Amino acid sequence: QVQLVESGGGLVQAGGSLRLSCTVSGLTFSTYTMAWFRQAPGKEREFVAAISRSGSSNYTDSVKGRFIISRDNSKKMVYLQMNSLKPEDTAVYYCAAGLSGVIDGVSRDKYPYAGQGTQVTVSS
Repeated sequence: QVQLVESGGGLVQAGGSLRLSCTVSGLTFSTYTMAWFRQAPGKEREFVAAISRSGSSNYTDSVKGRFIISRDNSKKMVYLQMNSLKPEDTAVYYCAAGLSGVIDGVSRDKYPYAGQGTQVTVSS
């Protein structure tokens, strides 16, 4: 059974940092592209970042230069380091696993597996 479990969310002031983690089990982690999506209240779930099995990455424009996605294949974990957080980053953050490349892997339907999410709240 495939499981993705996110952690590390919380409440932070604008300008602060958080590091999200996602632990994966039940699939051959090293062969999957991993991604982070987020969903704010009343909005569609949107792509944030993705990292390929070889370490190539892709980011949505609004987080470039502030967020860093990374992975540890030996631990079957993916991370999202979020710096210079803004109130508009407030959302539930989900990690996801799929087999697409990082450039075309920006839509939800490319990722058949996803976690339950972790809440990130940025206060102004």
